[in-house]
This record gives sequence, C-alpha cells and structure tokens, in this order.
Amino acid sequence: MAKHTFVVLTNPVEGRDHDYNEWYNNQHIPDVVSVPGIVAAQRFRLNDFQMPGPAAQWKYLAIYEIDTDDVKATFDDLASRAGTDRMVLGDALDTNNVATFLFTPITKLVTQQEVERERRKAS
Repeated sequence: MAKHTFVVLTNPVEGRDHDYNEWYNNQHIPDVVSVPGIVAAQRFRLNDFQMPGPAAQWKYLAIYEIDTDDVKATFDDLASRAGTDRMVLGDALDTNNVATFLFTPITKLVTQQEVERERRKAS
C-alpha cells in the first residue's frame, strides 16, 4: 500500500478561532478520517517562535496520513463528501485562504536512535 502525506494549511475567519477549532477537531477531522484510505490526522497551531524567514500566512496545519494505491480515487471520494452531511463544512473556516499539498515519501523515516546507533558503530 502506498503511503502519502496530505498537508492542509488554514486560518479561521477573523475572530472565530474557537468556533473554527471546535468544528475542525470535533467535526472535520472525524469526517475526513472516515474516508477510506485516510488513516490518521493531526492538527498543529503555528508556534510563536519561528526561525528567521518569511512570515507564515497560515496559523493552522493539519497533516493527514493516507494509505492507498489509488490516491485519485481517495481524493475523488473526499471531494464528493465536501459540503454534504458526510463532511459538513464549518462557516468559521476562511475558505479564501486554504492551501493543500499532497506528498509521497522518497526516503525511509530516519530516527535519532538510528543516527546515534550508526555514529556509535563508526567511532
């Protein structure tokens, strides 16, 4: 089964952070994870500390793990649910400022433990 990572960057409508987070956490994440092939999700808020560089235009990040050999079919299913009772869209989401990206891994996951183990072997 092919693994993919779907990254979604969003903002709430001005002054609607609470409503947005309630909807996203309690309605949207369960709706999205109910799509076959989308196996996990986690949300993040932009940290106050940032490395020097351009200012982020999004405050929130959602990362979805997808396991499917037919990513187009998974996304067709996802799109067919949007705006229905199977995937209710919240009015606190700023739909004018959403960015989505689908990534497919090109390396295995490298852990700190693996790196330390290899460094110990080399010394």
